[in-house]
Amino acid sequence: QVHVVESGGDLVQAGETLRLSCAASGLTKEDYTIGWFRQAPGKEREAVSCISTKSGTTYSSNSVKGRFAIPKDKTKNRIFLQMNRLKPEDARRYYCAAADTLDGATLEAMCLMLGANLLARHYWGRGTQVTVSS
Repeated sequence: QVHVVESGGDLVQAGETLRLSCAASGLTKEDYTIGWFRQAPGKEREAVSCISTKSGTTYSSNSVKGRFAIPKDKTKNRIFLQMNRLKPEDARRYYCAAADTLDGATLEAMCLMLGANLLARHYWGRGTQVTVSS
């Protein structure tokens, strides 16, 4: 059974840095897409950044590219989200999720499908809150 647990959320000031951690246990295959997603109350969930456990390639959405990234020094069972130059609009609940990578799918497509709950089998954590004061 797969379990996903996020940690690291905190209250920070605008411009500061935060590093979120995602621990995923029970992943037995070589090729998963694991990613970070965020959601504000009453808003749609947004894909932030994803990584392929097989290739190590990463994807980041345009809204965070250049500020947020998944560091390359990851293991299959733990990934991080490095968040730099945080803005008040980054204040959301951040979720980590994992899914079996579909054959032929690009990482961006997998990330977007995972965030939109369009995959048959996926695993989600309960989230960690990030608050950014201006």
